[in-house]
Amino acid sequence: MDIKKSNRKRHLDTLLTATTWTFAVLTLTALMFIVGHILINGVPHLTPSLFEMRWTTENVSMMPSILSTAMMVVITLCLVVPLGMFTSIYLVEYAKKGSRYVKVIRQATEILAGIPSIVYGLFGSLFFVNFMGLGLSLIAGALTLSIMVLPLVIRTTEEALKSVSDGFREGAFALGSGKLRVVFRIVLPSAVPGILAGVILATGRIVGETAALIFTAGTAPNIPQNLYGSVRTLAVHMWSLSGEAFHTNEAYATAVVLLLIVLIINTVAAAIAKALNSGRIK
Repeated sequence: MDIKKSNRKRHLDTLLTATTWTFAVLTLTALMFIVGHILINGVPHLTPSLFEMRWTTENVSMMPSILSTAMMVVITLCLVVPLGMFTSIYLVEYAKKGSRYVKVIRQATEILAGIPSIVYGLFGSLFFVNFMGLGLSLIAGALTLSIMVLPLVIRTTEEALKSVSDGFREGAFALGSGKLRVVFRIVLPSAVPGILAGVILATGRIVGETAALIFTAGTAPNIPQNLYGSVRTLAVHMWSLSGEAFHTNEAYATAVVLLLIVLIINTVAAAIAKALNSGRIK
């Protein structure tokens, strides 16, 4: 019986290993196909005219959209990261374990995380654009995206804080440190890599968002003069070009730049996380 159980377990392990490798290969193949298709069709059409500072119907420059995307990311993260971090700190460090209030907040964040982006766009259009009178603007788009990515930041930060060993907290308390000092000097530095991962995911969603921004930020292809100017992010720019039969090649070129931006963000964030883990940044 023991031999049969051992053989059955060995066969099951082999099957699970083969299944895992199969799906891993399929995922990698799909990724390589998508990236290769974009590079083959986009790289030959990367011309200097696409990077001119002023957009025209002739050059369909993406540079204003790149700058608008950068502004959208910075403003949204400035709104979301502090709020998401302090909310997570309260839920993990200060709220009572098993509190009904905490359960309601966590359930609300899970529900908000599953709402389609088009719904956020409609809400932003009704509330920020019309009710608050912000119009199709950079700030209306940033506020809408803030609500959309806030649940993601809260959940990832919460999990990062939970992953910090309770021994760190107990040791600091034993040495006479106060609660606030323990949180900001012991817990948060240890949780920074996990928090950074959530910020990266939020940044990726902001950069790639289209539906919510079409209804709130607009599609103006020029660099905004202030927070109340209409903007076109890089993803919206690519969507707009793909709908025009005469600019399909430029849409592929825009996709190449978008991939490059995401790669740079992930590379820089990985380097920062590695430095934090190795203790080079204090």
